[in-house]
Amino acid sequence: KKMIIGGVGISKSLEKELKKLPTEVYETYGMTETITHIAAKKIGEKAFTVLPNVTLSYDDNNCLVIHAPRISDEIILTNDLVKLINENQFQFLGRFDNIINSGGIKLIPEQIEDKLSGAIHARYFVAGAPDEDLGEKLILLIEGEKPSDALNFDALDKYEKPKEILYVPKFRETETGKVMRKETLKEALKNK
Repeated sequence: KKMIIGGVGISKSLEKELKKLPTEVYETYGMTETITHIAAKKIGEKAFTVLPNVTLSYDDNNCLVIHAPRISDEIILTNDLVKLINENQFQFLGRFDNIINSGGIKLIPEQIEDKLSGAIHARYFVAGAPDEDLGEKLILLIEGEKPSDALNFDALDKYEKPKEILYVPKFRETETGKVMRKETLKEALKNK
């Protein structure tokens, strides 16, 4: 009757398919440091709700700080950018260590990728690449061959549109199948 999904964020296309199921599906938020999941949200909801005995705050960088005395004696500092809705709910925005500073504009890859979901039918991600004028430029990496159709960037704001698109035969992955962004980017830049 209920199913939980954790480990990696759910794409818009997967969310759309999961909504068709008669099962109640929840996306969970957790990290290695918390040993378990500390929050959940029903598919289609915007914000995660923390489990009992977990409280939240954020640091000067708007990164999530977790207080979970039943899980850890210490306060858990994350690199996850969040928007706190109230003391029990938050929206995940992206990772602080993924931020791209392009000409002084701070871009959050996960938000751009979310806007692109549905427009690209292969695996993809955006990243910052060194640029003489901007410091970093936003590039889009797509796994596989260049499609014959033109890509549609209408959903993106002016500064979110990629300055370059790189096609990579196969993304580098961890043993658990998560994309290794930095390693894939480094290899793609070297091979272009």
